[in-house]
Amino acid sequence: MASKLEVEILTLFPRMCTGYLAESILGKAQESGLLAVRVSDIREHAEGKHRVADDAPYGGGAGMVMKPEPLTAAIEAARARLPRALTVLLSPRGVRFDQGQARRLAGHGQLILVCGRYEGVDERVVSSVDLEVSVGDFVLTGGELAALCVVDAAARLVPGVLGNEASAGEESFAGKDGVLEHPHYTRPPVFRGQAVPEILLSGDHRKIERWRRREALRVTRERRPDLLERAGLTEEDRLLLDSGDGEL
Repeated sequence: MASKLEVEILTLFPRMCTGYLAESILGKAQESGLLAVRVSDIREHAEGKHRVADDAPYGGGAGMVMKPEPLTAAIEAARARLPRALTVLLSPRGVRFDQGQARRLAGHGQLILVCGRYEGVDERVVSSVDLEVSVGDFVLTGGELAALCVVDAAARLVPGVLGNEASAGEESFAGKDGVLEHPHYTRPPVFRGQAVPEILLSGDHRKIERWRRREALRVTRERRPDLLERAGLTEEDRLLLDSGDGEL
């Protein structure tokens, strides 16, 4: 894993990104030097008084298409600043972004994230990118939200970004088997008649870990059985799943 993550986001709407990047964990990571994010306006590379970065599609049809000249120039300028960067186009036709992709991108160390808009980018720009990534099977107005998802997920994997380094390995999808995370509780011990499970108050760490594993498996079976099918469960896991609320 890279010791620092450097990212440049190319967008037509920089202010959509800057606010989110300045807050919470991402803001602190930048202050500490573990994360560096530059947000660049593609329009700075467009010509003419109005800096037009889109045009009507050849062949007709609804909507507009991002022009190749300013976008390619923006990518080339970003590559001059980040010469080792992987250039990623956020696109509905890209590979599905998941925790494994986040880990691979974080490990690369330098990323250029290209935010599409309108009906998409001119196909001739695609030869200038290394990878197309999609955050899900749905349509967004632009790639900015998707780019922020990538930065957030990847930055959390950089050593030192999270206050508790164990957190990244315990979250949903992050473990070696990719199951969902177990339920969490905090104070007060009783809220509106709902009590924290007694085992979490017991101080018996072995039983607590077994309970957490059982509940993680249960939640995954109920909500994402597809993940459980690929998880490669151990015999102990299967016994936990079959144990109901019995003795741990």
